[in-house]
Amino acid sequence: MKKFKLYLDASAIGYLDEQTSPKEMNDMRLLWNEIKQGKYDVALSEVTKVEINAIKNEEKLETLGRYLNEITYSTIEIDEDVLKIADLVKSNQLLISDKHENDRLHIGCAIVYGCDVLVSYNFKHLVNVRTIKGARAISSLAGYGNIEIMPAAMLIQKEDESDDN
Repeated sequence: MKKFKLYLDASAIGYLDEQTSPKEMNDMRLLWNEIKQGKYDVALSEVTKVEINAIKNEEKLETLGRYLNEITYSTIEIDEDVLKIADLVKSNQLLISDKHENDRLHIGCAIVYGCDVLVSYNFKHLVNVRTIKGARAISSLAGYGNIEIMPAAMLIQKEDESDDN
């Protein structure tokens, strides 16, 4: 069976050290362990890296840097194809404000790179029914594969779950 390709946005990576949300932090760390075990192929974008590097808390920035050094990932550059998808997101009345440009780029990167899942904890802009359905439609209409947008909890397999369910 082929590995899922995961695109991680900055919110997902940030939750590796989000003490104020212990359940979500634990879920992200469980997913991270699965990533380290090679269960998934992972991609980040230039946008993800810029957002992480903009974190003002030096201790958190160092912690996230250590986490990133634990895994292998591809880095997606923002190219013409990514920009086209980001423009489609906006022209289809999703994330239309200029302040949502990075969110549109995250979607564009995940779609163009052929990721199965965009992992995010940005429930306001990305992990919601409207954006998920819109991203699926745009991906399909643009001739790319299916894309899902979800938090880590929907990917991790709990220890009491079996593969035969």
